[in-house]
Parts: sequence; C-alpha cells; structure tokens
Amino acid sequence: MIARPHPNVPEPEIDDAEMAEIEDEALLLLDEPDEALPGAGSLASGRAAILRAVKHAPNGAGVYRMIGADGAVLYVGKAKSIRKRIIAYTRPTGLTNRIFRMVSATAEMEFISTGTETEALLLEANLIKQLRPRFNVLLRDDKSFPYILITKDHVSPQITKHRGARSKPGDYYGPFASVWAVNRTINALQKAFLVRSCSDSYYEARTRPCLLFQIKRCAGPCTGEVSHTDYAEYVREARDFLSGKSRTVKEQLAREMEAASETLEFERAAALRDRLAALSAVQGSQGINPRSVEEADVFAIHQEGGATCVQVFFFRTGQNWGNHALYPRADRTLEPGEVLGAFLAQFYEDKPSPRLILLSHAAEESGLLAEALSERSGHKVEIAVPQRGEKRELVEHAMQNAREALGRKLAESASQARLLDELARAFALPASPRRIEVYDNSHIMGSNAVGGMIVAGPEGFAKSQYRKFNIKNTELAPGDDYGMMREVLRRRFSRLLREAPRAGDKAPHRTPLPDGERETLTNTDATSPPETPLAPSPRRGEGWGEGGTMLPGEGEAAPTDPPPSPLTDPLRGPPLPVGEKEKDALAEAETAEPLRETPEGWPDLVLIDGGAGQLKAAAEALAELGVTDVPLVGVAKGPDRDAGRESFFIADREPFRLEPRDPVLYFVQRLRDEAHRFAIGSHRARRSKDIAQGGLQEIPGIGPTRKRALLHHFGTLKAIERASLADLEAVPGVNAATARAVYDFFHPGPH
Repeated sequence: MIARPHPNVPEPEIDDAEMAEIEDEALLLLDEPDEALPGAGSLASGRAAILRAVKHAPNGAGVYRMIGADGAVLYVGKAKSIRKRIIAYTRPTGLTNRIFRMVSATAEMEFISTGTETEALLLEANLIKQLRPRFNVLLRDDKSFPYILITKDHVSPQITKHRGARSKPGDYYGPFASVWAVNRTINALQKAFLVRSCSDSYYEARTRPCLLFQIKRCAGPCTGEVSHTDYAEYVREARDFLSGKSRTVKEQLAREMEAASETLEFERAAALRDRLAALSAVQGSQGINPRSVEEADVFAIHQEGGATCVQVFFFRTGQNWGNHALYPRADRTLEPGEVLGAFLAQFYEDKPSPRLILLSHAAEESGLLAEALSERSGHKVEIAVPQRGEKRELVEHAMQNAREALGRKLAESASQARLLDELARAFALPASPRRIEVYDNSHIMGSNAVGGMIVAGPEGFAKSQYRKFNIKNTELAPGDDYGMMREVLRRRFSRLLREAPRAGDKAPHRTPLPDGERETLTNTDATSPPETPLAPSPRRGEGWGEGGTMLPGEGEAAPTDPPPSPLTDPLRGPPLPVGEKEKDALAEAETAEPLRETPEGWPDLVLIDGGAGQLKAAAEALAELGVTDVPLVGVAKGPDRDAGRESFFIADREPFRLEPRDPVLYFVQRLRDEAHRFAIGSHRARRSKDIAQGGLQEIPGIGPTRKRALLHHFGTLKAIERASLADLEAVPGVNAATARAVYDFFHPGPH
C-alpha cells in the first residue's frame, strides 16, 4: 500500500510498466466523449480528471493546482516530480478522508514548472497565501510585525516604530510581537538614551525645546540643548543596547554614575541613575532572556477541538521581544509536523528569518525548508527540535502559552457562536449570521464625506475586509446622510453582483466611477509582496500553456489578500482608540489597496447606523439592484444618544428595543461603535490629506500670517491637529475665537 500523497513526502516509486499502464489509461480517457465520463463529485470523476492531466504533467520540479468544477482552486502543492506526485492521487488505496474528498472534488489540474524544488517550495507558499485553497493549511491571521528603526539619514537620528518594507535608511531591530511592545520599549529607551522620536519636519521647525525635553525623554538636539557629538554618543549607546550589548552599556553608565558621585556632580549622577533604571525596566518587562540563544524564533503548536494554535516567541540579541498566537486553518486529520511545515513556509514568505528556528514538533521536510529560507535570507538558517537544556525550556514555555491561548480562543468562539444565535433570534434571521456588515457615514456638513463598512463574524472583527467609500456625488445636498447611504450601498452591492454573483442574480450594467472614486479595503499591514521565482495570475487559465502548464517567466503577479484578523470578543474587546491607538486608527484608514471580492463576500445581515429614514434609503438602494433577500436592520441611538436605549428598525415590523442588559444589545453596540470609529478615522484621514494639500486657509479666520504663526509654534499640521484649546490660545497672534475655530475644525462633533 502506498503512503497517502502529501506535498511534503517523497514521490512514489513507479516502474516503467506501471507508468505505461497509467499513461495508456490517460490516453483512453482523452478519447472518451464527455457524456461517457464519470459524474462530477465522485472519486471516479476526480481520478479521471487527474489522469487526463498526467499526459501534460512535467517530470521536473514545480507546483500543481487542483481545481474544482466551479473554477475554485482546491489545493496547491509542490513536488520534485509533478507527474509522479499527481499519479499518487489516482491510486484509490491509502487515501485519507481529506485527500479522498479533495480528489473527488477535482475537475482539472494546472502546473507551474520551476528550476529547483526549493523554488517550488517558495512558490507554493506564495500561491497558498494568494489563492487560499480550502484544502491547504492556511495562515489566517498573519501580519507584518513591527520593528524599531533608528534612522541614518539625518544629523540627529530618530527612533521610531516601523512596519512594512524597509525602504528608509537606518538600523532595524525586531520583530516585536505587537505595537504595544514596541511603544513600551521606545518609551523606556528614550528615558535611557534621550533619543528624539519626532519627525524631521517637526525637528526643523522647532525654536524651543518640546515637552519631551522637559520630562527628560529627549536631549533636545533640535534647539542645540546638546552638542551633536554628545547626541551621537546617546544614539550609539541605544544602538549597542538594541544590538545585544546591554551589559556593556549598563556597566559604562554605572561607571559614569560612580565617577559623577565622587566628583560631587550629584545632579548628573541622578540622571545616570534614572537612565540605568529605565534600562532595567526594559529588560525586566521582557520576561525570559535566555543566555544561550542570541537570535531565534520559537514555535510551539497545540491542537484541540479541531482547532490549531501556533505560538511564536521572538528572541533577538539575547532578549525576548514578545510572543504572538496565530490560528492557522488546518484539517483536523493533519499531524502537528505537517501543519508546522506548511505554516512556516507561509509565515516567512514575507518576513526575514532568524539564524535559528526552534520547534516543538519536527516539521516535514525541515531540511528543504531550511535550505529555502537560507537562500531567501542570505544567511544559514537552522531548524531544530531541542530535546534538553535552556532551548527545550523555551519550547516548553511556548507550548504552555499555545495551550492556554487555544483554550481561551475555544471559549471565546463558543461565546461568539451563542451571541450570533441569539442575534438571529432577536432579528428573526433564518440562521446564525456568518458575515455581518455595518455601515456608517462621517462628514462635516457634507465636506470630506466618507462611508465606512466594517465586517464581523464568528471570529470577531475581520479588519482585512473593512472598506471605505469616498462620497463623490456632487448633486447631494450638504449633510444628506440618506443620499450618502444610498451611494455607499449601491456601489458595494453593484460590485458584489458583478464579481461574486449568486445563482439567479443579474449583474448590473457597469458604470465607470469618477477619478478617485474607487472602493478600497483597509490593510493595516500593506507591504510590497516579496520577490518569488514565479508569480502567476490567480485567475485560472490566464497565461497558461497547453494542458495548463506554465513555464517560468509567464503569468503576472497578483496582490496578496490580507488574512482575517484574530478573534476579538465583541463584549470584552479593546476600548475605542484614544491617543496612540487613535493614531493607529487613522493610519489604518489611510492605508488602502484595491478590493478583491470573493463569493463568500455576501453578508447574512446588514446593520445601518440610523433609524427608519436610513433603513428606507438602504432598502431602496438594494431594491434598485434587485437585491431583496439581504436582511437590513437600522440601529437608532436612544434619546440624548444614551447607550442602552437604542431602537431597532426592521421592514414590516414595529420598532423595538432590547433589554438594557441583553448581551445582544452589547454586541450590537460594539459593532456600531466599531463602524463609527472606522468611519471617523477614514473621514479624518481624508480631511488631513486635504488640509495638507490645501493648507490651513480652509479654516475660517486663518490667513497666511496666522498659518505661519501656527506652523512656527507647533512645527507640523499633525501637531496642530493634536493641540489642546489652551495650547492653541497660547500661540502669539492667535486670539481665543481663532483658536476655537481651529480646535473645532480638528475635533468635530458626531459628524
């Protein structure tokens, strides 16, 4: 009995006689009329489809795609010999239930030839992330991890957080597990090394030290409070600390503190003492800091209840830079090593790999994976499963975290499922919704109007599916919320009908949108896709040769779909963004890429932020498109906008309220507040862009003189936007009325 086929096992041994027999069978199938072939959806039909593809399958290394009758890619795999690999699928013995279902659903196959098996592995990971086939292990909540950047393109280098492509000159330190970990580390490093974090434009505009200098978190190089030589020394110490020379840096500071005390320079000694305390705080907050591991990523996998959690810890320069839990989608029949092998190839597809990767379970074909990562990163990468010592302790610690994280996720998933069931009962839905879309508009008397759509489902908020709509209809009256809602829903569902039509739907006539009026989805981690040996089009058949074979150099690159966000419990989720989090919300709204719809994009429930009028406008917009089967619910705020007194509006039903302590009410409030947050952030991002282009003159009472005074005082438009009313009133030449006008412009009310 032959072992079941799998991308990470050797191809089966096939003698010449057996190969000839299989090829003869394939030729007979090619001559059969379509009506004589087995019916679709059976093992016989899938086997026949694979046999028909054998004739055109390359003998060398490459990637194959199994495609269903509806054109959807079912599976992407790689092989040293594509022909031998796919022949294994035609043997009925030794197939697991998962492979049996996959073969039965196959209607045709396509192939890509590569130069080496290593190239095939890299291409396979790239295609899996792009196409997201349902039978592959999928890294669902992958993201670009943040780094600390110390710049090199300025006389006074800056320390800042960075995410995405490394396009700016400087030294990058990371990855860190979260933005929170980066912010915490930068704050402590500023206390220890007094390195500036302001932008270059803010730096150049300063005429006096800012608040960070007053609270001893910056040396003040912008106004000459420190010499360039001394500041360069601060920067060198910060780089040394982040490079793993923390003991050397601390010993040097301790010697300087003792010398200052001996010479009775008590103020300097106290400052050095505070810097040492800040460094100790950085290391103390990192938990485990191993002595024997300089640079490594530690992965541990735990499977339970049909779900999988992979916990990753990042160690750089001998320091723990945080951990993160990821939840790949994997068939419950797959072993931990199989999941880890596929997971790691996708995880490092767009990230630099460290020199050492420690695993809780042996990954299949770890040698080939290490070779591929070494080739991509430019240095040797070792993959190991430690059995004893400190490295084993690190893996055990990661395993414990994986077990606990998966336990929490399963509990939250059960809670979320109950909430969705209760929501279906409250709104009389035919079934528990799997995709909820919530819409809200944001504007100031019609200016910079933006419509926002957020998406939630069984796993919480799906931020990769959020969309913003810049309102462009110039015929709308200022503040016409109904007209804006009609435009947003018309555009959203027109596109769904065009690109993901359901059975019985009629695609509408496509009307070109005005320049700049393109639907977009937010992508907080938008980065340039990494280079790959080949990057074929995700559209089946485009650029493919006879028999579905693509040779190197053919095809085109496709944008990578960002995976869904991790589970967020709507009832116990994070608070709405303020301060630093609000900046991240604005950045989320500013970063966008073209939308790629999928057939799963149709919502089971649409929530509208508004009452009967908004609901009527939404229903009219959908009715014009012939969409009458999507449930619509209007959520109107209570008297005096009190939370807990919301009224709900559904067509052909009297308005109603939910009990103040009803969990469904809290759930809907979280959905509405998230939609409001996203719409406000998108509106502010658009308004800030317009201000940057048009200047402060758009604010009533602001002319060239006052604009110059504000910019001279604050340095940047961002600083003016964040200033308090008292700060604005303190600007020379700006009276109270003008300060109020500026403040109100940047801090509007509900709209």
